[in-house]
Amino acid sequence: MSVFDDPDIDASALRVVKAIADEGSITGAATALGYSQPAISQQLKRLELRLGVPLVERVGRSVRLTEAGRILARHAPAVTTALDAAAGELAELRGLRQGRVRLVGFPSASPTVVPRLLAELEAQHAGVVVTYLEAEPPEAVEAVREDRADIALTFSYPGDREDPHGPSARGLSVRTVGTDDLLAVLPVGHAAATGESVDVAALAEEKWIAGCPRCRGHLLELCARAGFDPHIAFETDNFVAVEGLVSQGIGVATLPRMAVASFPQLPGVVTLPLPPAEARTIHVVTAHGADRVPAIRLALAAIVRLLDSTSA
Repeated sequence: MSVFDDPDIDASALRVVKAIADEGSITGAATALGYSQPAISQQLKRLELRLGVPLVERVGRSVRLTEAGRILARHAPAVTTALDAAAGELAELRGLRQGRVRLVGFPSASPTVVPRLLAELEAQHAGVVVTYLEAEPPEAVEAVREDRADIALTFSYPGDREDPHGPSARGLSVRTVGTDDLLAVLPVGHAAATGESVDVAALAEEKWIAGCPRCRGHLLELCARAGFDPHIAFETDNFVAVEGLVSQGIGVATLPRMAVASFPQLPGVVTLPLPPAEARTIHVVTAHGADRVPAIRLALAAIVRLLDSTSA
């Protein structure tokens, strides 16, 4: 019988091995899990005795996982998610008095969707604790894969060549939960700001202000479809700075509606929608089966409701 036929591998031990893999040391794992270093070391030794193989090895003053340790660390997220789901279903039977959701989302969701989500969950399910981290979609997807987040709120653009929901999300659950219109941001009085929408081709001779790398990539594709290469003169991830530059006639830009809604529009700026086909798609990314955990299922349902009301 193989040592790995031994079923006595508890969830806390798996979390210890995964934390050592993530943090690179027993001390770091202890800090991340909120345990003392001796407690982590003792738990690790007990697991090694049960399995009959070492899980860590000394390298100078540090430690690293052995092959056996790496195997456990690789399987830990799937196992702990399933156990969390079971614990969550039991909690639901007790009235969902407690639960935990680790959420990661993109910057323009931080001042718009996320505060309303936290307020709704706090009001209706005070026992559910939500933590939040801001990250762009590729990093958010990776956080779910590495079991550092339960839900990633992400986006993709039409024709996105580096869509984080492609191969990099393989093995995860990716669901579309809404759309976010793309707006042209122009100075008041601009010749292209006379109708109810904007033809991008009319902005071919303008200087452009680009945003994050993925937004910049979409701008290039958007302009290419309109038949020109944009002259990108400025780049900033700061939404307010984009509007500030536009208000002074420095250039033109595009921003998602969610970003424009995240702060009062500056004087001297007008925003007009681009064609609906240019809207970005909003997704939620989770581990498969994560929605069986009641707290995560509640958060997912609330996100869908909030995005529906935002786009209405």
